[in-house]
Amino acid sequence: MKDEVFESREIPAEEQESINDRIVDIDEAKLKFYENLRRKAQGWTHEKTGKLGGKIGEYLFLLPDFFILVCRLAVDKRVKAKQKLMLSGIIAYLIMPLDIIPDFIPVIGYVDDLVLVVMGLNLILNGIDEKVLRDNWSGEGDILHQMQVVTATAERFLDRNLLQRIRKVLHKL
Repeated sequence: MKDEVFESREIPAEEQESINDRIVDIDEAKLKFYENLRRKAQGWTHEKTGKLGGKIGEYLFLLPDFFILVCRLAVDKRVKAKQKLMLSGIIAYLIMPLDIIPDFIPVIGYVDDLVLVVMGLNLILNGIDEKVLRDNWSGEGDILHQMQVVTATAERFLDRNLLQRIRKVLHKL
């Protein structure tokens, strides 16, 4: 597996204000707290688990970023109602206690959530302007690149039956 480079980008103040106008109840202090906590947790993971654990951690740390993205898209006025319904279904799946792989299983329990979010975003990507996606992304690296990496990794390493079950859930949404 090729090592991917994950890098953060600072959102310019005027762009952040534009994003904040489209987001309901954003609390800058909570967002900064999340970003600081994420950086600390990521550093700890790299330090304690080495290269392989750090790589797995990078994928798992994408899940909260994708969750925030899906929530932001769900309230963005530029997203059509049909896509918002799909986004609502994705959010419901993520917060439901019943999953394809139960969340209480360490590390592996969140893989289905991450793959489902990315596959769901891929399904609605044609109906959403790329700029809208990028405007709402606050995670590391380029959103489209991250989606490609997660999709390619899932198809390489996950069982075909698991991927088929994730696709079935998405089609029900």
